Amino acid sequence: MDRAAAQPPVLPGGRDSPVRRDLAQLLTLSGPVVASRLGIMAMGLTDALVVGNYSARQLGYHAMAWAPTSVVVTMAVGLLTGVQVMTARRIGEGRRDLTGAVLRRGLVYGLWIGVVSTAVLLALGPAFLHSIGLSRDLAEGATWPLIIFSLSLPGYTISVAAGSWLEGLSRPGPVAWAMWAANIVNLGLDLLLVPGRFGLPALGAVGGGWATAGARTFLALVMLIYIARMPEARALGVFTRPERDRPAEIEQRRIGYGAGISNFFEVAAFASMNIIAGWISALAVAAWTIVLNVAAIVFMAPLGLATGAAVMVGSAYGARDPAGVVRAGVVAFAVTAIFGVLVSLAIWPAAGLISQGYTRDAATIAMAAPALALTCVFLTPDALQVVTAQALRARGDVWLPTMTHMTSYVVVMMPLAWWLAIPQGMGVMGLVWAVIAASFLSGGLLLGRFAMLARRDRLAA
Repeated sequence: MDRAAAQPPVLPGGRDSPVRRDLAQLLTLSGPVVASRLGIMAMGLTDALVVGNYSARQLGYHAMAWAPTSVVVTMAVGLLTGVQVMTARRIGEGRRDLTGAVLRRGLVYGLWIGVVSTAVLLALGPAFLHSIGLSRDLAEGATWPLIIFSLSLPGYTISVAAGSWLEGLSRPGPVAWAMWAANIVNLGLDLLLVPGRFGLPALGAVGGGWATAGARTFLALVMLIYIARMPEARALGVFTRPERDRPAEIEQRRIGYGAGISNFFEVAAFASMNIIAGWISALAVAAWTIVLNVAAIVFMAPLGLATGAAVMVGSAYGARDPAGVVRAGVVAFAVTAIFGVLVSLAIWPAAGLISQGYTRDAATIAMAAPALALTCVFLTPDALQVVTAQALRARGDVWLPTMTHMTSYVVVMMPLAWWLAIPQGMGVMGLVWAVIAASFLSGGLLLGRFAMLARRDRLAA
């Protein structure tokens, strides 16, 4: 008997099916990326916990200082998305030697983004805090932490460019361990500087800012040293001055512009929620900080899944495999939805205990706990919208996600949050309801767009 004929057929859901392979690849890629993104938030969480337990008022200063810099940080991550996507495309095209050129462009671009962002925030940030209707104490208390956070941006943007390149190569592990090493540095500096130890003065929120600056500089140095010492660095073109490739440069920037502007709209809208909370009260700022910090930690997992989806979709797109593009996207969406539901079910009954971990102030806990429970309503659609947006960008659809985010988070969420929180008297709960509305709108529009493009590709085949 022919041995080949005797082999059992491979069923659609079998071990070797494309769906199973894509699922395994997604989890392999996304696991370390999730760990890395959680490391980013762990740094902010560490600052918030150490500063908040030192003083609830200092936590308010920290939150208000973080809000303007968070806009720049997230926009910078978006502007450098092209590094990740173009690296994955070069791998899909079978042109690994050109990935070094992608990295070199990304590092230069990242340095410029960091330096310009620092200069802008140093020049305009303090005046911004004093001109948005905050109390004098809150504005002055947040000014120095804002200045220090601003100084950390060049190191951060360089580390983002280097990490995005490694993730595009499907090597996210080193990015994760470098990030967690930076977290150890951050924790040590927090415990030393925030309460003041070994004769040092207690710096509060300012100490949290210096801890973040030190950790980000450490992270950039570690990432660059790792890449320089990679055995295959020369084969990948890391040390080779590339020939000028204007179409590739334009495409890398174009992807970054779309993602950067999209991130700017979304994060600026969320930062404006801090301002609305500040119009309510200083305690409302602290309560909203707790809610937003927990949601942001959860959001790191979808960001990791979004990276895995972008690498898989980008590689299939570079290989001109439309069926692979759709399959990679659908697998990523399904995993994301399951994650969103499970984490929501875990957070909802524990909202009170989680809030108590941030502060011992009873009034702040009473305000934060119900808002955090309500947050579980938007975790799934919020997760889906970021994964879908990255999948769309990886397949060349850059600007539709940007317009969707502008509509959902700027046009809808910001005015709705103000109206519910202040004129309607709902406070922090009103802010959460506005996020719920924006998340469902954004997720629905982006999933619809992916389905429409998939149908178009199927008809064109």
